[in-house]
Amino acid sequence: MTAGTPGGLVTFGETMGLLTADGTGPLESARSFSYGIGGAESNVAIGAARLGAPVTWIGRLGADATGDLVERRLRAEGVRVHAIRDDGFTGLMVKHRRTAAVVTVDYHRAGSSASRLSPEDIPAELIHRAGVLHITGITPALSASAADTVRHAVALARAAGVTISLDVNHRPKLWPPERAAPVLRELAAEADVLFAGVAEAELLLGIGPGHSAAELARALAVLGPRQAVLKDGARGCTAVVDGVEHRLPALAVPVVDPVGAGDAFVAGYLTELLAGHGPAQRLATAVTVGAFAVSVPGDCEGLPRRTDLAALTSTEDIQR
Repeated sequence: MTAGTPGGLVTFGETMGLLTADGTGPLESARSFSYGIGGAESNVAIGAARLGAPVTWIGRLGADATGDLVERRLRAEGVRVHAIRDDGFTGLMVKHRRTAAVVTVDYHRAGSSASRLSPEDIPAELIHRAGVLHITGITPALSASAADTVRHAVALARAAGVTISLDVNHRPKLWPPERAAPVLRELAAEADVLFAGVAEAELLLGIGPGHSAAELARALAVLGPRQAVLKDGARGCTAVVDGVEHRLPALAVPVVDPVGAGDAFVAGYLTELLAGHGPAQRLATAVTVGAFAVSVPGDCEGLPRRTDLAALTSTEDIQR
């Protein structure tokens, strides 16, 4: 199957330039930087495409060099790109590792081209042909029109019987919990597949800390999705799929860069869902792809291909 054919993954949202300080320490002490791209939805798109899924990404980009970079990178990964280019600017993320244990990400995206997303930007035929529509809680935080775009895409998918996937992806720097929670709960009720971290599950459910992963996953399923997946970092994941609970530990790997691990997990899960595999295989691939993501620097650079998946469980440290 090629990108854009029936049964594939369709996603949309903001992809930005990603400026990353090399080394560890305050940003002011950085002397060298790398420049790439980053964005939750495009990370998922790249991850799924590398695993062999047909993928389409939709978004707005500025008429600038960063917009050119985003489009080139996605196309080079085998992602079908439906990009609307306008006279705005492509957003920017700045990432630095303040200490060995803490990564800080700042956004420069207010008023970006992606914030101008509107329902008219979503081709209905792309949604109708999809196997899965994947959205995140980031896009509705960008602007009122972007929020309307998410609702419009969800309505198109629901009318066409397309599976809807939501990764909560709450970003407090974009909107506070009191604004985010009702919108995210609305989207969760429409989702067939729901992904959330522990703090995000507590936000959706309106509860405090102290609940087990199983309790959180079961409570998320009550919101409406048939598949509720709790991403619990180094502790692995817990899912409730059609009322049945599944648990899987994380793979023990050195953590080089945790940013993008959740997107990698989602890419692995959705790829196996599209391929028709059951919950156990979906979660196993998701955990493995997430482990790859944290093992190398960058949001999407280390995402594996099918041929890479066995490497993390191999006892050989040199492959010849």
